[in-house]
Amino acid sequence: MVEPIIGKLGATIIGPKNPSREAENKDVVCPPQTDEGILANMRWSFADSHMRISDGGWARETTIRELPSSPSIAGVNMRLKAGAVREMHWHREAEWAYMIKGKARLSVVDQNGKKFQGDVGEGDLWYFPPGIPHAIQGIGDDGCEFLLVFDDANFSEDSTFLLTDWLAHTPKEVLAKNFGVPESAFKNIPKEELYIFQMKEPVPLENCTTAKDAFTHRMHAQTPLKMKMGTVRITDSTNFPISKTIAAGLVEIEPGGMRELHWHTNSDEWQYYISGQARMTVFASEGTARTYNFQAGDVGSVPFPMAHYIENTGTETLRFLEIFKSDRFADISLAQWLSLTPHELVRAHLNIDESLLQNIPKEKTPVV
Repeated sequence: MVEPIIGKLGATIIGPKNPSREAENKDVVCPPQTDEGILANMRWSFADSHMRISDGGWARETTIRELPSSPSIAGVNMRLKAGAVREMHWHREAEWAYMIKGKARLSVVDQNGKKFQGDVGEGDLWYFPPGIPHAIQGIGDDGCEFLLVFDDANFSEDSTFLLTDWLAHTPKEVLAKNFGVPESAFKNIPKEELYIFQMKEPVPLENCTTAKDAFTHRMHAQTPLKMKMGTVRITDSTNFPISKTIAAGLVEIEPGGMRELHWHTNSDEWQYYISGQARMTVFASEGTARTYNFQAGDVGSVPFPMAHYIENTGTETLRFLEIFKSDRFADISLAQWLSLTPHELVRAHLNIDESLLQNIPKEKTPVV
């Protein structure tokens, strides 16, 4: 049981309690004494988001409404059973996605009339620029679950441009004129949007037809940056050229390790926790800092350019995504900053020994 007690400070909670919630957020209930001041909440769980249940799957979203400290990015967690389709649609926003489990078939047409059909599996990404129409279908034994990321925190699934919604709100005589067929051809079209619906699983692809720009990327197939306590895979426009507005890092940290003290120089950070448990302290300047706890299914945010670390506090590998509204991944580590700054200047600031500074690596080691 977690209580707000540090040594002789604090006292037990004798009023109403939520033990399970408090156990998930022990560093909020009993923060480190280095925490100071008030910061906006930087944690949200998809478990607390509204679950939109449809025929063949579900979706739940985390936007600026749920997490006001994230003004740049919104996310959607979606599940499709085998054969189920996220109906043909497009968005005002760019869509970036990470496949969490299972497999999906993507069907896309670009503005030049080029088509793309391809299958994606666990650890794969896709990116659709704004306005590009597409559909997603679950395939394989049990379909799929994935994370969608949009480059606008005000995004909502309700604002998607859906094929069925459009045609249901277009006069049938106009549809008939457009396609050169009788009005009767449209007598059975849906009267409202389908959103997610069940159909038969598609036949296997014999050939993957590609548009000029590849919409998919195999993130797990990247050679990771390997460190003593974990790995990092970075995907941005340098190795996934079509992804112009979203950059990401997939971080894996072994028990006892941590994502080093650092900050990002180009964007707010939006995090999605895939497995394990974590602790993060965010330093916001003005003597203000706050510590948060995370587990699988949680979302974290770090406003630009606040300093932070992420520590594995569990007994299994911590795996999470760092996501940015940017065409590139960029950060500065505390260790590299100190090692490359004249040491006499650093010693004058921190009153530390030269031997410590000599042992700080000059190269980045994101996981320590």
